[in-house]
Amino acid sequence: MRVRVGIIGYGKMGEIRARSAQGIAGIEIRSIYDAEPARIPRLRGAPSLHAIIEDPEIDAVFVCLPNFLNKQTTIAALRAGKHVFCEKPPAFTAAEVEEIMEVERASGRILMYGFNHRHHAAVAVMKQAIDSGKYGRMLWMRGRYGKSVDSDYLTTWRSKKDLAGGGILIDQGIHMLDLFLHLSGARFDEIHALVSSRYWNMPGIEDNVFALMRDNVTGLEVSFHSTMTQWRHLFSLEVFLERGYLVLNGLKTSSGTYGAEELSIATNRSTAPAATWESEARQIFDNDISWDSEAAHFFAAIKGNGKIEFGTSAQALSVMCLVDEIYNRDRRISNVLYDKLSAE
Repeated sequence: MRVRVGIIGYGKMGEIRARSAQGIAGIEIRSIYDAEPARIPRLRGAPSLHAIIEDPEIDAVFVCLPNFLNKQTTIAALRAGKHVFCEKPPAFTAAEVEEIMEVERASGRILMYGFNHRHHAAVAVMKQAIDSGKYGRMLWMRGRYGKSVDSDYLTTWRSKKDLAGGGILIDQGIHMLDLFLHLSGARFDEIHALVSSRYWNMPGIEDNVFALMRDNVTGLEVSFHSTMTQWRHLFSLEVFLERGYLVLNGLKTSSGTYGAEELSIATNRSTAPAATWESEARQIFDNDISWDSEAAHFFAAIKGNGKIEFGTSAQALSVMCLVDEIYNRDRRISNVLYDKLSAE
């Protein structure tokens, strides 16, 4: 089966999606739109994003645009009968995702979101180990995801609240939240959060988020930190279970800025000197297969060879509910403290 593809937005992500799609048999990149036409390969340029959406010769589109355009472009493409792959975040709020889902249901088309980290090889091994039951039930998780940005960041659309929807949480931390949900299947009904912008001082664009979350049915507890004032890129995801643990440090990326993707797994060792580093099983994943895996997942669903398991709209809704709650919890706490201090 041949699938004809349009790519809307040809910055870094558009180029990545094009490369991965072209490596799959039967996929044809028919047309590309970008606000800067010089980026587009010759003979493939479209005059507007609407030209791609309305083209009857295109079956599926990749939406690789600034955040504020994701919702409206996805809805327009679904209504035009296209299958849609959209980068994260799906929208600015959970309520907006629900609007998209209504259109998705009516369209009968495939919709997938770019929660790429589920496709990393180390994450797949972690998921298999957890689901095997070998290590017992999950007790707690800790996730840290940080990067360094410079003053050039202030000149981009990501530094504008109305264009980005928020700061480091919706930009990068959203991936860690999605992994918490993916690995645990939890419903975090208790959330405490601190959201701040104390260094870059961009209105509505947080540079740090600290959150504690708990699933009060299972007791699973999570510690989360997302930051853009960490002067070295870092990814760390730790899962501790009754009979062992899994620790992923680093993430294999094209830039190499997060270091090696190294996963350590060990059984529970609660008595010294048994708790030694040497007894851990370590595995390093040298190749980033996530982009190709994600593209294959999307096109297999379109061709009827499977269904979307990673990146569904329902999963996007779940993670956006957490994003909403983290932003709202911080505001509630701030208001309560402000009222209390004012009264005193």
